[in-house]
Order: sequence, then C-alpha cells, then structure tokens
Amino acid sequence: MNCIEKYLAKSAGVDQAKPGQDLSCRVRYVAAHDVTAPIAISMFRKIGVKKVFDPNRVILIVDHIYPAASEKARDSVWKMQDFAKEFGVQLYHRGEGVIHQLMYERHRAKPGEIIAIADSHTGTCGGYGAIGIGVGSTELAAAMATGKLDLEVPEVIQIHLTGDCPSNVFGKDLILYLGSLFGTDYLVDRALLFTGPGMDEFSVEERMTVCNMGIELGAMITLFGSTALEPDTAEVREVDLSLLEPQIACPFSPANVVPVRKVSGTPVTQVVVGSCTNGRLNDMEQVAKAFAGKQVHPDVNTLIIPASRDVLDEMEARGWCKIIRDAGATVLNPGCGPCFGAHEGLTSQRDVVVSTTNRNFPGRMGSMKANIYLASPATAAVTALSGKITVPGEEV
Repeated sequence: MNCIEKYLAKSAGVDQAKPGQDLSCRVRYVAAHDVTAPIAISMFRKIGVKKVFDPNRVILIVDHIYPAASEKARDSVWKMQDFAKEFGVQLYHRGEGVIHQLMYERHRAKPGEIIAIADSHTGTCGGYGAIGIGVGSTELAAAMATGKLDLEVPEVIQIHLTGDCPSNVFGKDLILYLGSLFGTDYLVDRALLFTGPGMDEFSVEERMTVCNMGIELGAMITLFGSTALEPDTAEVREVDLSLLEPQIACPFSPANVVPVRKVSGTPVTQVVVGSCTNGRLNDMEQVAKAFAGKQVHPDVNTLIIPASRDVLDEMEARGWCKIIRDAGATVLNPGCGPCFGAHEGLTSQRDVVVSTTNRNFPGRMGSMKANIYLASPATAAVTALSGKITVPGEEV
C-alpha cells in the first residue's frame, strides 16, 4: 500500500485498502463555512439526532461573506450562531479568517488524520500531511452526527519532484504547471501524491498552496508524502523543478496555463493577492518585498487580503501593511474577498484581473465578461507595479 491507502485503512480500522474499496473512515474534524453550514445545519436537524459526535471537533467559520453583504448573508451567520450555542461547537464569526487557514492555525490535524469540510478546497491540509476531503452539506451533516465519512479509496497518481526551483518559481507555479499537463478531468476521483527530494524546495505554506488547487485538476485528495518513492501507485510522473518557469492560468480555466512570458505585456486593471490559496504570511512577504519604496500602477486597483487575523497581525508587526498601503494598495480584512464573487472587489466587464485565487471561470469574481488570470503572489505583485502582466525577476 502507498501512504494514502495506509492512512485510509487506519482511519477505517481495517488492515488494507485498495482502489475502489468502500470504507467508513473516522474523521478528526468536520467544518463548514457561511455558505455551506446553513444547509448542513438544516440537514442535521432533519436527521433528528440530539447531539454532534464531539463538540470540540465540529468547527463553523464565517469567511465567504464577511462582513455580511446582504440580509441573507447575515441571516446565515445567525443560523450558525444559534446552532453553535445549542450544540456547543466552535464558531468563528468575527473576521478571524478563511476556513482552511484557521484549521491550520487553530485545529491542525496530525499527518494521516482526516478532515472533512463542506468546501471544495479542503485538500489544502495535505500540505501539512493531513487528508482533506471536500464534502457536500448533506455528507457533512452525517459526519457531524457520526464522526465518520464514507468514501471509495481512490487511485493514486504520484508526482516525484526532483531538482531545485528557480528563484522566481513557487508552489503556485508548480500546481498551475500540473494543470497544463493533466487538465481538469484526468484526476477526477483520484488522489495526487507528491514525493521526491524536490519536496524540500517548498515550505509547508507553499505545499498548502499546491494542495489547495488539487481539486481544480479533479483530485479527490492531494497530499505531500515523503521524499521516498511510494509503492503501489497507478502512475508515477517525475517533475524536474529546475526546468519550471513562472506560470499563469489564462481565462477561463485554471488549466488554461502558459508560461507568464507568453502573455507578458497584457494590460491589467486589478490585482488580488489573498484567499485560501495564497493569503499566508509567505505570500504577503513577497508582496511587501516587491512594493517596498515603490508605487502600484495608477490604473491598477490592488487588493491584498490576508488569510487570517494572525497573518494580518504579523504583517502589521513587521511593517508590511504600511509598505503595502504606502505603495497605493489596499489591505482588506481577512476572508475570502472577491474570490467567491460575493463582495469586496468584484469585477465589471471592463476588468482584466491577475489574481492569486484558485478559479477564473466566467463570473467567478463578478462580471461574466471580466478576464481573470491566476498566478503566484510574486507575479501578481510585479504586475501591480507595472500595470501589465510581468515575469517576476524580469521587471524593469
């Protein structure tokens, strides 16, 4: 068995796990946010159980539309508050941050443990060795009641990393590059496992970025394992990191990827750095370093969104917020921002956006006609300064 199969077998209390096998696995945590939690709460009440499996392991987080942008959004928060008080579960509803970042900071699962979240980017926790599985609200309601998740063991596609990254290549570039290889369908219902000595090129935060976007390639699970080659995987592909260059996903798919140099010079009107994909401290550092003593282009609306209050506090302590504001950019409250397309920086049909978020299909950030490119914080930062898509390290 490979490590993913071993983890799933252990959580299900069985000796072995193989692709296609049905398992009922114990989960360490279950969680939901303000878009999915209200539905899960309704389904939980419909089931008719009197308590959750463990109040300390059920987490509700308001992040997608905070502060509330409508009466409906505010009603969702009230529904979560009422449920949290009744069942004693943990609630974060005052701008503490994005669900996947808060799970890392405050409810970090151990390597091999399973987290079930009613959000498609739950795979983020694979960056620190946990198994993250995104579920629907109905599945989450059942998991809140039982502490278990029924699943089918996936085939595992192994990415063996070798070589050293160029200085302008980051985790976001790696996962975008894989999008250009696999597209959005090849990995559906499969798992993506990273191994090899090249893993050491990426910090835990960079690995979280990679795992966050595994779902955009269709992967059910995305995980960083060990540097050793894993046995019993359906496929092994080697990626030499030394050959990578900065990547960018063009409209309108995360898999419509080319090297940044191919679209260099394209004028932009908005830059967004943040979200559960790239709102961590290492991402903010790239922006602060790029912006120090400089001004963003006057035609570019630049939004910087920390993934959590802890990240924001550290940015303030290090003087990065002042650097960013002095450069003419805006630091927003922690949360999902415009990524979800609900508020804070929505686009119009005239906008061309470079964003560090995870999706760029029509209407994702507002207008159906806005053009959205996905790139690393390094690419986004130098693009904000120049007013056009720019290769990091090659700016004038």
